[in-house]
Amino acid sequence: MLSYVKKRSGELRPFDAHKLRISILRAMKDVSNKDESEKVLNHILNKMSSHKLIFSTSDLRDIVEDSLIELNMKDIAKSYAIFKKLNLELKEFIKTHTNNLSHNALIILSSHYLKRNKEGRIIENPDQLFHRVANYIASAEKKNLRKKYSEEFYKLLNNLDFLPNTPCLANANTLNQLAACFVLDIPDSLEGIYDSLKKSAQIFQSGGGVGYSFSHIRPKNSIISSTGRFASGPVSFMHLFDKSCDMIKQGGIRRGANMGILNINHPDIFEFISEKSHGSLQNFNLSIAITDDFMHSVINNSYSKIGKNKLRSREIFDYICTNAWQSGDPGLIFIDEINKKHSLNKLGKIESTNPYDEIPLLSNESCVLGSINLSHMIHNKHIDWPKLANTIELSIRFLDNVVTINKYPTKEIEIISHANRKIGLGVMGWADMLLELGIKYDSEEAIDQAKELMSFIKKHAELTSEKLAKEKGVFPNFHKSNLKKKRRNATLLSIAPTGSISLIANCSSGIEPLFAISYVRKALGGLELFESNKSFENIARYHGFYSKELMLKISQTGSIKEFKEIPKDIKNLFVTALDISLEWHIKIQSVFQAYVDNSVSKTINLPNNATIGDIKRAYMLAWKSKCKGITVYRYGSKNSQVLNLQKQTTIVSVLNNRKLYK
Repeated sequence: MLSYVKKRSGELRPFDAHKLRISILRAMKDVSNKDESEKVLNHILNKMSSHKLIFSTSDLRDIVEDSLIELNMKDIAKSYAIFKKLNLELKEFIKTHTNNLSHNALIILSSHYLKRNKEGRIIENPDQLFHRVANYIASAEKKNLRKKYSEEFYKLLNNLDFLPNTPCLANANTLNQLAACFVLDIPDSLEGIYDSLKKSAQIFQSGGGVGYSFSHIRPKNSIISSTGRFASGPVSFMHLFDKSCDMIKQGGIRRGANMGILNINHPDIFEFISEKSHGSLQNFNLSIAITDDFMHSVINNSYSKIGKNKLRSREIFDYICTNAWQSGDPGLIFIDEINKKHSLNKLGKIESTNPYDEIPLLSNESCVLGSINLSHMIHNKHIDWPKLANTIELSIRFLDNVVTINKYPTKEIEIISHANRKIGLGVMGWADMLLELGIKYDSEEAIDQAKELMSFIKKHAELTSEKLAKEKGVFPNFHKSNLKKKRRNATLLSIAPTGSISLIANCSSGIEPLFAISYVRKALGGLELFESNKSFENIARYHGFYSKELMLKISQTGSIKEFKEIPKDIKNLFVTALDISLEWHIKIQSVFQAYVDNSVSKTINLPNNATIGDIKRAYMLAWKSKCKGITVYRYGSKNSQVLNLQKQTTIVSVLNNRKLYK
């Protein structure tokens, strides 16, 4: 019978059956809620009873995986292998890295960002990653400035004051495709469609996401003059792009992300509206390009022309909102508002956005993103304006350098991206900043603070781009723009969702409220990460009501408003996404949009009991509030979602296994 385990260091340790069972249970919880860990453990022990007394850790892992497969638990075997591999890699580079990165940041970095050799082993730590990125981005500077900016960029990244989009962190000085956002043209020709399909595959390989307007494709069942046969329509081609995306994992970082857009007057709009409700197109976000005329006709209860037919606009709007209630899709982009604010309208109209709506782009155009960590811009309960100004200046310069040094997937994309030099500097940690300032998220004080903050960021971003234009030259298409002052970049600001980089920075996502005080987040590659708000934990400890049991209870509801053991003033401050009315969600989005020249990505999170009428109100209010787009999500309306309130058994498993990384 097994008595000892030989560690990689050569040390012998007594075999711990309980510890092995916990590891197996954790793998099971990733796949299902059924606990068969005791059954598996007994199978392993019986299997090993006639074997040697000392096993290496790798031998033990192999035996566990073989046992799981023998018990017809292949998915659990895979989950177990991933967990053990991550655990091993984390232990290796934690030894060499002293930065104050969070537990979840270490998991994300080790899984998807740190460089690996040909055998798949990690060969850098987070500190080296930040040096790699800083050195490469600074290489766009003149030789005499490279050392200076390499040091400044490194400090910016290492302090987690600013982080660029995922492809930049993962690919700098490796693949060197650093942009996150692309829009490709989808013409009404087989050759053109497949050309864009090829381009999208190249973009996915390097970690980018793509938006497309399928509005130019002829409707389903129309006659193709060259063959005399019937056309299959835009939705059928979306399935082609979806399948291609499914086959390509984005540069080993994440699965491909797509935005599919169709104009409201396209004859196939009803098929488009309902497609996600049928469970298909899982690699797509869908949005309808809605016009002002259509929204006015909804208000006036008049008709809209859809292909050759005239239909009552309210009936179409009802169908849109019903499907959004069911599945979260389609969202809306307000295409007239986008083009009114489009500074390069002489180059053509914008028809699409990137996958998360924060960047409207021309066809074959790209954009690079980065976000300032607002939770680090506080000093003594006040905003540190000088630090913020310096961070804005460095961040704009960093992103502009990315445009210069980026290796674009096609020459066509490179030409227009260099001609317009679009960047999107945004923020993350807005909810954390409000908590530090003692401001409730859904309050007029928060609105006033957002105005002050974003007017400051807008002013300093524009000043920096104007200075860069004098130093390095204006963007080549400036003479075709409606901008009044010469500057380096056609666009400057964008609010992105910051899913992964906010995890690395250990702050709240974008301008979202806290999703919950504690919850489980599904991150890149399906990793389940337990999240709890650090500010709440600190206050709970300070006031003496913190306990592990309380955090477990909170994780099942997300909200703390019904907990009698928590003081009322703290409950009022720590509101969560599902506590906040849709009106306040949209108020916050619209106030940020007023200062942002690109767009704002924000989810209007609604409770499971929200009605179709709530969706209608949200869509109408967003249009009236001059937002450029809107996404709603009713909690639990999809089988799989990124942010989850969990049953206690799952949370206990996650909490127990956090100890294995420490």
